Amino acid sequence: MSAYDDALAAMIVRSPKELGVAVRARRKALTLDQGSLAAKVGVSRQWISDLERGKPRAEVGLILRTLNALGLHVWLGMDGPQAVRPGRD
Repeated sequence: MSAYDDALAAMIVRSPKELGVAVRARRKALTLDQGSLAAKVGVSRQWISDLERGKPRAEVGLILRTLNALGLHVWLGMDGPQAVRPGRD
Protein backbone atom coordinates (compact mmCIF):
# COMPACT_ATOMS: atom_id res chain seq x y z
CA MET A 1 0.00 0.00 0.00
CA SER A 2 1.17 3.51 -0.77
CA ALA A 3 1.02 6.40 1.69
CA TYR A 4 -2.08 7.58 -0.20
CA ASP A 5 -3.78 4.21 0.30
CA ASP A 6 -2.96 4.24 4.02
CA ALA A 7 -4.43 7.74 4.44
CA LEU A 8 -7.56 6.97 2.43
CA ALA A 9 -8.15 3.65 4.20
CA ALA A 10 -9.02 5.57 7.35
CA MET A 11 -10.69 8.60 5.78
CA ILE A 12 -14.00 9.76 7.24
CA VAL A 13 -16.10 11.71 4.75
CA ARG A 14 -18.57 14.16 6.26
CA SER A 15 -19.30 16.50 3.35
CA PRO A 16 -19.63 16.52 -0.44
CA LYS A 17 -16.38 18.49 -0.62
CA GLU A 18 -14.49 15.83 1.36
CA LEU A 19 -15.95 13.14 -0.90
CA GLY A 20 -14.76 15.09 -3.92
CA VAL A 21 -11.26 15.37 -2.50
CA ALA A 22 -11.15 11.60 -1.95
CA VAL A 23 -12.44 10.84 -5.45
CA ARG A 24 -9.92 13.21 -7.06
CA ALA A 25 -7.02 11.82 -5.04
CA ARG A 26 -7.89 8.20 -5.87
CA ARG A 27 -8.43 9.02 -9.56
CA LYS A 28 -5.03 10.67 -9.73
CA ALA A 29 -3.39 7.80 -7.82
CA LEU A 30 -4.76 5.48 -10.51
CA THR A 31 -3.42 7.86 -13.19
CA LEU A 32 -6.87 8.35 -14.70
CA ASP A 33 -7.99 11.63 -16.21
CA GLN A 34 -11.54 12.82 -15.65
CA GLY A 35 -12.60 11.74 -19.14
CA SER A 36 -11.34 8.19 -18.65
CA LEU A 37 -13.10 7.84 -15.30
CA ALA A 38 -16.28 9.32 -16.79
CA ALA A 39 -16.21 6.71 -19.56
CA LYS A 40 -15.80 3.89 -17.03
CA VAL A 41 -18.73 5.17 -14.96
CA GLY A 42 -20.97 6.15 -17.89
CA VAL A 43 -21.23 9.84 -17.04
CA SER A 44 -19.88 13.06 -18.54
CA ARG A 45 -16.48 14.49 -17.72
CA GLN A 46 -18.35 17.52 -16.35
CA TRP A 47 -20.23 15.25 -13.89
CA ILE A 48 -16.89 13.93 -12.56
CA SER A 49 -15.59 17.50 -12.31
CA ASP A 50 -18.68 18.56 -10.37
CA LEU A 51 -18.34 15.59 -8.00
CA GLU A 52 -14.67 16.37 -7.37
CA ARG A 53 -15.54 20.00 -6.60
CA GLY A 54 -18.08 18.86 -4.01
CA LYS A 55 -21.34 19.58 -5.80
CA PRO A 56 -23.93 18.64 -3.14
CA ARG A 57 -26.72 17.32 -5.39
CA ALA A 58 -25.02 14.41 -7.16
CA GLU A 59 -27.12 11.24 -7.48
CA VAL A 60 -26.20 8.61 -4.89
CA GLY A 61 -26.35 5.75 -7.39
CA LEU A 62 -23.84 7.47 -9.66
CA ILE A 63 -21.61 8.31 -6.72
CA LEU A 64 -21.57 4.64 -5.68
CA ARG A 65 -20.83 3.57 -9.26
CA THR A 66 -17.94 6.06 -9.37
CA LEU A 67 -16.53 4.82 -6.06
CA ASN A 68 -16.77 1.23 -7.33
CA ALA A 69 -14.91 2.16 -10.53
CA LEU A 70 -12.14 3.58 -8.33
CA GLY A 71 -12.03 0.54 -6.05
CA LEU A 72 -13.38 2.57 -3.12
CA HIS A 73 -16.02 1.32 -0.70
CA VAL A 74 -18.49 2.94 1.68
CA TRP A 75 -18.56 1.84 5.32
CA LEU A 76 -21.17 3.18 7.69
CA GLY A 77 -20.66 3.44 11.41
CA MET A 78 -21.69 5.31 14.50
CA ASP A 79 -19.63 7.25 16.97
CA GLY A 80 -19.70 6.36 20.60
CA PRO A 81 -20.51 3.35 22.74
CA GLN A 82 -23.45 2.18 20.61
CA ALA A 83 -21.24 1.70 17.54
CA VAL A 84 -21.90 -1.67 15.92
CA ARG A 85 -19.35 -3.42 13.80
CA PRO A 86 -20.55 -5.33 10.72
CA GLY A 87 -20.94 -9.04 11.39
CA ARG A 88 -21.42 -8.61 15.13
CA ASP A 89 -24.84 -8.83 16.77
